[in-house]
Amino acid sequence: MRSWLGPEFYRSSIMRRSSPGKNLPAVIVEDSSRTRVCSVLFVDVVGYSKQPVAEQLLLKQAVRDLLNFALDQIDPRERRIQDTGDGAVVVFTGDPEDALFAAMSTRDSAAKLRVRLGINLGPVYLSEMSDSQTNMVGDGINVAQRVMSFAEPGQLLVSRSFRDVAYWLSSEYDRLFVPEPSRQDKHGRMHELYSVTTSVRAGRRVAEIAASLRAQRPSAAEPKETVANASARVFDAGSHLVISGYGKAGVEQALNELASRGARVISRVEAIGNKWVATCEHPDAAACKVEEFGFTRLVTGPTRELVAAKLKELTSLGGVQVGEIELTDGLWTGMCDLSSASR
Repeated sequence: MRSWLGPEFYRSSIMRRSSPGKNLPAVIVEDSSRTRVCSVLFVDVVGYSKQPVAEQLLLKQAVRDLLNFALDQIDPRERRIQDTGDGAVVVFTGDPEDALFAAMSTRDSAAKLRVRLGINLGPVYLSEMSDSQTNMVGDGINVAQRVMSFAEPGQLLVSRSFRDVAYWLSSEYDRLFVPEPSRQDKHGRMHELYSVTTSVRAGRRVAEIAASLRAQRPSAAEPKETVANASARVFDAGSHLVISGYGKAGVEQALNELASRGARVISRVEAIGNKWVATCEHPDAAACKVEEFGFTRLVTGPTRELVAAKLKELTSLGGVQVGEIELTDGLWTGMCDLSSASR
């Protein structure tokens, strides 16, 4: 039987990307058995089981090589990898965005290797085994596998939970995700899905964000006390703010300061990967005003994000945004036409 992908491709691919003797590193789990909220990446080789054994070995090596390349910049202590036979599952215990960076790299470097990829964020139980391997089970992994199963060859899909957390951490990520029709798995469970764009411009922007994120991460040499008390960052997500950081104390302090300014807490501080995250309403949300002029609504507010969030709320009711949001006399201003909603 003629191979659908010749050995030459895999050998050249391996020579391009691998260092001699470099394999997926074994990971020693520092923590005892525990359940954590993690990002999970599932990679599957399309048609793997239909190939002869010799071809399967080449396919398996090609997948290992792709993942070595994609995971090269991610701390081995913040990822767990398991062979699934026709692919691999990677659990990321560090920054949730690591799964996105690694998945996009894998997809874009796959060339003729036909892979499907899926990402989910959810609970995963990690348990250290006696042979230094890690047992990984949980709904977070199960959903990631189902999300991957809905993907077409060469496509990367993410779950709603992962998309929401990525957007919380940076609104820059939102332009990457394209809504897809919801799908039902064989157990009757519905899944809200988003595909990740293949736009070159978006890919470059993600690479910039990844480089910036790596520069912000605390080094392994930093004392745990320093990391625990590191200051948090606050991201403006429109009607609410996201507080994120590597130290719980820093995130709690930032959240308390915002609450003292009148911001209502939406979600308390919780661990997602190795980050601590909390959300609250924008303290200036009440300052966003909507004025009526017939069917036209004029929205003004102190930040562009607040005005955009209010316009999004109006368009969900059937309105149509008129023009762009502009800064006028120190206030951000936008307009919405509700005439079509009244018909």
